[in-house]
Amino acid sequence: LSGFLFAEECPALPWTEFADVSADMYPLGTKLYYKCDRGYTRRSGQYPGIQCKEKLGFASWVYKEFECIDEKKLLSTAPMMELGFTQKPETKTQSPAPQKQKNLSEFGQKDFCGPPKTIPHASLSPSKQYYVGQVLHFKCQSGYDKRPPTSGTSTCMKVNGKITWTALAMRCTNDS
Repeated sequence: LSGFLFAEECPALPWTEFADVSADMYPLGTKLYYKCDRGYTRRSGQYPGIQCKEKLGFASWVYKEFECIDEKKLLSTAPMMELGFTQKPETKTQSPAPQKQKNLSEFGQKDFCGPPKTIPHASLSPSKQYYVGQVLHFKCQSGYDKRPPTSGTSTCMKVNGKITWTALAMRCTNDS
């Protein structure tokens, strides 16, 4: 377990041109950042970052308060109550994530965090820094998948004391 206290950083990600990258689980130490969608801005003074840390023997995300608010509402003098009301229906989409996280911990995934919670009008930007154990899923963007395989995974592993990403057996190309 002590090996996870100092998360070991992975080298720069291998080639990812024309591919979308996603992950289901994140090792301890991982940091991700929320970014407000166009037309929305974060409430001033709020920090957009979250981190995967160990709490009570399990990996879980540490969140700070973060909210994306409509820039138009910010300019108007609309009462705060109205803002709270307009976001209510969207909180329903948040319920599946914690459930999934609970299941992960039952499978002994105490060193990994599950998917972070969704925040209305915000997207998560991937961390530039990954840690040993990270599995990333690559999928060719539409229009760039002329030859299979069009998707694959790469894992950050420590082999003979050297940290490396496993080879990705796919190429996304826009050759016609």
